[in-house]
Amino acid sequence: MTIAGSDLYYDPYDFDIDSDPYPLWRRLREECPLYYNERYDFFALSRFDEVERGLVDWRTYSSAKGSVLELIKSGMEIPPGSIIFEDPPGHDLHRGLLSRVFTPKKMAAIEPKVREFCARTLDPLIGAGGFDFIHDLGAQMPMRTIGMLLGIPEQDQEALRDRIDEGLRLEDGTMPDMSARYGNVEDQAGGFGEYIEWRSTHPSDDLMTELLQAEYEDVDGVRKHLTQEELLNFVNLLAAAGNETTTRLIGWTGKVLADHPDQRRDLVEHRDLVPNAIEEVLRFEAPSPVQARYITADVEHHGQTVPAGSAMLLLNGSGNRDDRKFPDGDRFDIHRKIDHHLAFGYGLHFCLGAALARLEGRVALDEVLQRFPEWEVDWDNAVQARTSTVRGWDRMPVLTS
Repeated sequence: MTIAGSDLYYDPYDFDIDSDPYPLWRRLREECPLYYNERYDFFALSRFDEVERGLVDWRTYSSAKGSVLELIKSGMEIPPGSIIFEDPPGHDLHRGLLSRVFTPKKMAAIEPKVREFCARTLDPLIGAGGFDFIHDLGAQMPMRTIGMLLGIPEQDQEALRDRIDEGLRLEDGTMPDMSARYGNVEDQAGGFGEYIEWRSTHPSDDLMTELLQAEYEDVDGVRKHLTQEELLNFVNLLAAAGNETTTRLIGWTGKVLADHPDQRRDLVEHRDLVPNAIEEVLRFEAPSPVQARYITADVEHHGQTVPAGSAMLLLNGSGNRDDRKFPDGDRFDIHRKIDHHLAFGYGLHFCLGAALARLEGRVALDEVLQRFPEWEVDWDNAVQARTSTVRGWDRMPVLTS
């Protein structure tokens, strides 16, 4: 676990660590691959192979008590319909309702609308001398896209996005109070109640209507519709996930390609490299770099026993930089061959919206390069976001030529 006399200290809530966790994560991988934090009583794994095995082994590394540390530690009961906080069989039943919607084929079909949303925000900024990858693009296009899929009127989308953002924000560098945070989540979910109620009598061609009409067979073989509580949690989860992680991906794309202008110019000349560039951004700066699990049975790592009932952090953002998997893992390279990374998780909890996030990331980058082939970060006005679930930027302003 920790090394006697070592200065190693990892804390997922510490703002200074969060600003650049990679040097510390490298030390964890090399010096302390099974880490224990006494303050918050959790273990952490940081190497690619062990993180991947933990993500796959849902029986031992359970999501049923939550996938964020503060939720596991709170002991709160998880509401139904939160598929990222479920294990089989409930997880499989609920995920099956959504998986038929988020297929690569169906996501590809909405590409023209995603490009339209990008153009709407970017075109007025041509000649302005700069723009913000978050405020002008990352906080706009993903919100419009998931709002379109859910059937939420455009005039209400920004307010709902802002409520979700506020519910995730850390006020200081300590573990948040889950009772207060859960109250915020309930408020957010309640904000969707009127849409669900209205859509129940006004069906349309959107995801909310599909969920309202969907039937599934529960573990007892009974045909059911989703309850109102399940619907609220489904919709809230989709709205949050559809906004947050893609927004962070777009922000990192702007930042990382500003740091590597030669590779950005390569993309301008060879647009076919854009999809692989997005995969490399995801590997290099995972928008959701830490996954928490509840240990259901004693498990051994590096000669130490992690007892049942423990909380375990699977540092997928660290695993993505592991030289054992990706040679020279701290080097960004849009030409890197990637068989798979862990930015979207792995196993049965692999991100349901991965195809949508990849589409949005690819289209956003392509549309930016088309209008702004050169940019540099305006560091005087850049602001990093502080949450315990995603990592990225609140503001990523750039100057364009």
